[in-house]
Amino acid sequence: MTPHESPDRSGEARRITFVTGTRADFGKVQPLANAAARHGHEAIFFVTGMHMLRKYGDTRLEVRRQAPGDIYEFVNQSPGDAHDTVLAKTMQGFADWVTEYPTDLVVIHGDRVEALAIALVCAMRYIPCAHVEGGEVSGTIDEIYRHCNSKLCRYHFVSSDTAASRLQALGEHPDDIYVIGSPELDFHGSDVEVRIEEVRKHYEIDFADYGIAVFHPVTSESDTIAQQTADLFDALEESGRSFVVICPNNDPGSEHIFARLESLPPERFRVIPSMRFSYFSVLMRHAAAIVGNSSLGVREAPFLGVPSLDVGSRQTNRATDDSITHVAADERSAIRSFLDQEWSKRYPASTAFGRGDAGEQFSRILAGSEFWERDRQKSFYEQP
Repeated sequence: MTPHESPDRSGEARRITFVTGTRADFGKVQPLANAAARHGHEAIFFVTGMHMLRKYGDTRLEVRRQAPGDIYEFVNQSPGDAHDTVLAKTMQGFADWVTEYPTDLVVIHGDRVEALAIALVCAMRYIPCAHVEGGEVSGTIDEIYRHCNSKLCRYHFVSSDTAASRLQALGEHPDDIYVIGSPELDFHGSDVEVRIEEVRKHYEIDFADYGIAVFHPVTSESDTIAQQTADLFDALEESGRSFVVICPNNDPGSEHIFARLESLPPERFRVIPSMRFSYFSVLMRHAAAIVGNSSLGVREAPFLGVPSLDVGSRQTNRATDDSITHVAADERSAIRSFLDQEWSKRYPASTAFGRGDAGEQFSRILAGSEFWERDRQKSFYEQP
């Protein structure tokens, strides 16, 4: 058998490694891992990135608490490391680990540099690798990473038909693309036993009427991120409303955002490094609005029917919905108008990115022998 061929092991339980580097992508891969484990596969988590940094909430502990299988933790960076340094460290760490612990399939998500590093290792070693939520656009360097990951990976689990079409335009074969929706919607669409009162008590949130604000740095806009942050949070302060603020990710420029968060008045702004996923889901369901440039504002918020204000370029062209308002950070009057007119409104649930059954679709696909019998050598697909 050549390195390009897959052994015939149809019907056999597989060893599947799920990679997570942030609290956000854990919410994407966990439903897939849960479904795989329910159907008899061995789910393993390679935990790295922001999870391993105490500044960002030490969220590896949350992975330990919720992951359905064994966990391997790897510190891939020191504070302030550039993306290229993180890329190199992650490649080395994962290459060493996968040599010692072979796996049948690696599952990565999205556009983070950790996912890019691991996709490179898998491509070089002909390890089958699946990319979750490829084929999407955002208008920043994240989009470049995302498309690179798609070209490196053998399989694609995407959120929409539009994303699937983009992957075909990149030369990916239709047989390798599966439209399953966004996996995190599995969780947001399910019943949660936690009550909002418990969430507020646990995280010391003293106000019942609140919005959620999440603002991340945009690496291609490092020269303006400090001003964008000031513009946005000045407007939120002036609104007189209360917000639960989730700290940004660790991309370059985050120090400017952290500096502004430190000056927010604590009687109206509760700043939290990270939250348990189930608690955050409940917090979102009861929020009056979601503000910032996180994907949750254009993905989870419409699914939950919560109005969202998408600020800046980070999610450019990612999604449209009646519940989403797009503004620049310095459009103070537009921000004020959104907070006045949209606060506490509710919209019909959007199913543009799935119906909350991605995990079960994923496990059904894994059950088919044809999934595992694909040639490991990819070729460019010429559209008819």
